[in-house]
Amino acid sequence: MINKIYYLGTCDTCRKIIKSLPKENDLVFQDIKQDRITKEELEEMHQLSGSYESLFSKKAILYKTMDLKNKQLSESDYKNLILENYTFLSRPVFIINGAIYIGNSQQNMLQVMKVLNNV
Repeated sequence: MINKIYYLGTCDTCRKIIKSLPKENDLVFQDIKQDRITKEELEEMHQLSGSYESLFSKKAILYKTMDLKNKQLSESDYKNLILENYTFLSRPVFIINGAIYIGNSQQNMLQVMKVLNNV
């Protein structure tokens, strides 16, 4: 399995996180705006995370403009929305040694740094 980071190159938070990563890492970088997520990649994330909702960003501007908070979304809806628009993927998503780390919470990033420093 390839160690990978899915990120958005125009996102300041993603750029700060990437700058803070250990220089020696074996991550494959995928800017989800330039290189869209495939169904297969999303399926892999889903298998590791257990749900599409956990991969879905409710902070996305489109989430508010489409008034999705007032709709009852299914797992299928989350999947389709992520595939339709990269902005719905909670970023960054790391897949390292068969484990998934979703989002930029401080706790999540501490786990990522710990794993990367031990690789």
